[in-house]
Amino acid sequence: MSCWLKDETRLLAEDYIDFCTGIQRTPPSESAKAMRRLAKELEHQYKSKFLSLSDSFLSSCGSNSEPSACLRSIMTKMVEDGKLNWGRIVSLFAFTGVIATKIFSREDGVNSCRRLAETIADYLGEEKSDWLLENGGWDGFCKFFHSAGHVSQESSMKTALFAAAGVGLAGLTFLLVR
Repeated sequence: MSCWLKDETRLLAEDYIDFCTGIQRTPPSESAKAMRRLAKELEHQYKSKFLSLSDSFLSSCGSNSEPSACLRSIMTKMVEDGKLNWGRIVSLFAFTGVIATKIFSREDGVNSCRRLAETIADYLGEEKSDWLLENGGWDGFCKFFHSAGHVSQESSMKTALFAAAGVGLAGLTFLLVR
């Protein structure tokens, strides 16, 4: 197990959730900066879909349930086909950011948001650590992002990333409506 990878993933998830809930600070790393930009771009591109999915997610979790347990289930099902990629990970972060924004103002919202970040860190940093390491870890994400970011907005790599994210979003839709 890569403890440093889990810690880095937790830091990235906490930063993104804080960013979404209005806590403003400088991104702690280049990968955090890249995640903020890509996930927010994806969220804006599919805003109504993310809002609808987050409503379905929160209602399917039930008012007494912990959103992090539901998120854990969704993450597991989202990559059951074995096709984890950066686009799906960006979709996961964008979706979690929308959920965090909705639950932040609740009574236990701050703690629930922390548990969402911990859930992402546990899943990606432990269970999917092999995939992350094979793809260069969060430095690999950053390199992939910079490759996409240095060419035009309509680049084929950025289009591919968002297409992969769209597949992740479609998977979320399927999981939440059945």
